[in-house]
This record gives sequence, structure tokens and C-alpha cells, in this order.
Amino acid sequence: MTNIFATIDLTAPINGGISDLVGKYGDTFHQVTKVLLQYGINPVEHALHSTPPIVLILVVGALSFGGNRRLGQAALLILLTYLIGCLGLWEKLVLTLAIMIVSLCITVAIGIPFGIGMAKLRPVRMMLNPVLDLMQTLPSFVYLIPVLMLFGLGKVPAVFATTIYALPPLVRLTELGLRQVPVDVLEAADAFGAHPFQKLWQVELPLAMPSIMTGLNQAVMMALAMVVVASMIGARGLGEDVLAGINNLDMGLGMQAGLAIVILAVVFDRITQGYSSSNRPRRAPRKLSWANRQSTVVPATDGATNEHA
Repeated sequence: MTNIFATIDLTAPINGGISDLVGKYGDTFHQVTKVLLQYGINPVEHALHSTPPIVLILVVGALSFGGNRRLGQAALLILLTYLIGCLGLWEKLVLTLAIMIVSLCITVAIGIPFGIGMAKLRPVRMMLNPVLDLMQTLPSFVYLIPVLMLFGLGKVPAVFATTIYALPPLVRLTELGLRQVPVDVLEAADAFGAHPFQKLWQVELPLAMPSIMTGLNQAVMMALAMVVVASMIGARGLGEDVLAGINNLDMGLGMQAGLAIVILAVVFDRITQGYSSSNRPRRAPRKLSWANRQSTVVPATDGATNEHA
């Protein structure tokens, strides 16, 4: 049969580009790894290790109650978190939480500004949409390869891989929330003399917060989906036992760690859903400053005005 396909080989240029990148900027990537470990992952991990488990469990309950004001759900999440410790997986839970917390902090620091930029600037939206599409559709194992080559094995590549995987939903839902702010509200803010930053901070972001929190909820779920994958590149934690169960055909070990991951997902999902629910009573946006309120036009009365000589 005649071959009608032209031969296209992308492996050589991709490998050459990555090799050149590592050769030119290898010291920079090593420095990034060192800084992230020294000022990010290790302090968070140390703080979680030094905190008594009962305090962390009660924090989970407090966060749940603060989000939805339901004592029953808060008690259930406390019980589920306690169950992870009963399974003997508390230390590995702490390692997983450290990677997730650092990844989510980076995700929020990047995702919300990018979402604001996409909502405000059409060129930014046109530039970032294909990138976000690629990040959402590219299999996670594919971008693990360049991350490993640039940062090596360990927790740092796991943080970056998790960030890449969790970033798109937060960016898109931040953009969606800002673009769905009612036009009449924006016009009212303009009428009160609000400048663009004031309007964004005091009007648009508070009204878009349910959508932003839903994006954070999705980012948390995507980060949890990377737990097992991250264990394959040297990150310890709950995924390590799942991987060990697969390699050793130990179904009990794998199922026990898998149950802990499911419990962690339920806990995070219920907490973030509580804060993202549109039915949850929220504080009204902060009022504009007194000077801006004075710019409101007061209609003149129909009575005659008094004239003074």
C-alpha cells in the first residue's frame, strides 16, 4: 500500500531544545529548586509536623463550619480526618498536604492575576486560551518529562507538575466570574467615581468570588489527582503507598492508601464548596470612600431659591 504521509519527526528538535535549556540555565533551575525547598516546602512540612494532630483535625472542623455553618458536616469531616490517622497514614498525609499547600499557593498567585488579565484584556485572552487548552488536554505523564529534566527527582518537580495540572480551572473560572458581573453594577460604580482598581477590588472581585472559589475547588481536586503521579517522580506521601501496592501487587496496601486519598478529597471538596456556594450569606462589598460618595448628584427641589444681596 502506498504511503501518502510525509515524515515529520519532532523528537530531535524537542530533545535538542530541552538539552540546550538545561545546558544554559541548569544553574538557574537548581537555584529555583533550592529556594522553593528552603522557603516553601520544607517550612510548610516542618510546621505541619510540629503541629499536634488534634489541632489539625480541629482546624478542619473549624474551616468546614466556617464555610457552611453545619455542625453535622464539620463533625463528619473531623471523624474522616481522624480515620486517616487510625489507618497509620498521618505522616504521609502531612507530606502530601505540604506539597498540595505549596502548589495551591503558587496556583492562586498565578491563576487569579491571569484570570483578571483574561477578563480585562482581549489580547491576553487570545494568547492564554490555547495555552490553557494545551495544559488541560496534555497527559500529565508527558509534561513530567521536561519537569524531571529541568528540576530532577523529588518534591520540587511534583510541585510544578501539580501546579501545571491545577492552574487552568482557576484561571478560566476567575475570568468567567469577572465577565459575569452585571453591567448595571459596573455603571453604578463608575457613577460613584470609582477608579478601575477600586472598582476591581471592591466591586468585581467580591461579586465574582463564588466563581473564583469554585475554580479553587476544582484546582484542589486536580491537585489531588496528581498525588499518585507525583509519587512516581520522587515525591513521598499517600501516593507512595498506592504505587508500592501496584508494584508489589499488594491490593490491601494500595486500597488503604487510596481510601485515605478519597477521604482527603472529600474533606477538601466539602470545605471549598462551603466557601464557594452562592447560597452562603456573604458580606456586602465595601462602600466607596466618603469623598466619592459626595460626588452623587442631589436633585434640585421645585421650591424657589433664596437669593442674598
